[in-house]
Amino acid sequence: MVELLQQVRVIDPISGTDKLADVLISDGIIQAVAAHISQISPDTQIRNCQGLVLGSGLVDLYSHSGEPGFEERETLLSLLQAAATGGFTRVGILPDTSPSIDHPALVAQLQKQRIVGESLYAAPLLHIWGAITLDVAGKQMTELADLAAAGVVGFSDGKPWENLGLVRRVLEYLQPLEVPVAFWPCDRQLIANGVMREGTDALRFGLPPIPASAETTAIAALLELVVAIGTPVHIMRVSTARSVELIASAKAAGLPITASTTWMHLLLDTKAVKSYNTSLHLDPPLGNSSDVKALREAVRTGVIDAIAIDHAPYTYEEKVQAFAEAPPGAIGLELALPLLWQNLVATEEFTALELWQALSTNPAKCLQQKTSAIAANQPAELTLFDPQVNWKVERKNLYTLSSNTPWLGQELKGRVVRIWC
Repeated sequence: MVELLQQVRVIDPISGTDKLADVLISDGIIQAVAAHISQISPDTQIRNCQGLVLGSGLVDLYSHSGEPGFEERETLLSLLQAAATGGFTRVGILPDTSPSIDHPALVAQLQKQRIVGESLYAAPLLHIWGAITLDVAGKQMTELADLAAAGVVGFSDGKPWENLGLVRRVLEYLQPLEVPVAFWPCDRQLIANGVMREGTDALRFGLPPIPASAETTAIAALLELVVAIGTPVHIMRVSTARSVELIASAKAAGLPITASTTWMHLLLDTKAVKSYNTSLHLDPPLGNSSDVKALREAVRTGVIDAIAIDHAPYTYEEKVQAFAEAPPGAIGLELALPLLWQNLVATEEFTALELWQALSTNPAKCLQQKTSAIAANQPAELTLFDPQVNWKVERKNLYTLSSNTPWLGQELKGRVVRIWC
């Protein structure tokens, strides 16, 4: 099929360009990008794209799949369709399933499921994170080399470590494999029974607090191991201003680290918890306003490399509890781009290029992967986005099987038109 996208706004983080152009695509390959394309074949499908945005395909570093074990929350196919609807051409899933992804056979099974999805619609490429420890229990390492050979994108438990000595051994063992390893630095002892960020809002709302040091002390310990061993690491779920300072200093010193924060930590702060909506119970918790400001600036300047979605579906019954009792997490694959665009780009706090880079090319770099420029003779891995269309977040309008989001029932502006992958 040959398609001509006329006068679309092309955002290309690879070349650093943001311009209006015509884009000709044929059988998954970009044939031409020019101010105006007039010479086309008779069977070309022409689309007027004035007001639409065409960017590199979005890449989600990590999210949660209900399957296997919790298919009532999310199946792999529903997750992939939600990701495609949200503009993602690559999506990573963490190994905290049941059973956890700690064996090559399960990796192969999930990849087969993805192939089924590809036959139904334009399914994103599936990146599977292999578990670092058996059953994600933090006691014993998995067969890391076997999982790497099975095709996992990297290693992560997606949970705080139980034993820092084991983290050191993992870094030593993974060094020759040269695959990404991602850690969520968090001291569970400092968290205790906390459910929201420490500060005046936690006192006002009567919820047990979590000190910022629960994150920063763990980051400091991890950075010391990187200094000693030299294995590159990715730091997940950065949520505090002090964490940004530690990461900036480590990068300035030349440590081989990358970092990500999640999209909701860029949009909301502790004041939002006033509603006691359990979809605002996140792990790590929403930060104070100073944290949000620091995280936004860190993403914009590249101190934090990427924005992750960390899509965490839960059933209605699981979330209809007291705030502190509900499991932490919220969905986001279908909501992140429109909300980030309207709150960061439409307000001119971010340029379109800065946001798109943090959602596409930079996450790919964190995975040690390449992306293509939006140019002739390059693969068409693209996202077409309409920033002006209005739609309502309702159960019937979502492909994910869950609806645990604080934006449920609200009108949003902006939605993905389609992806090429």
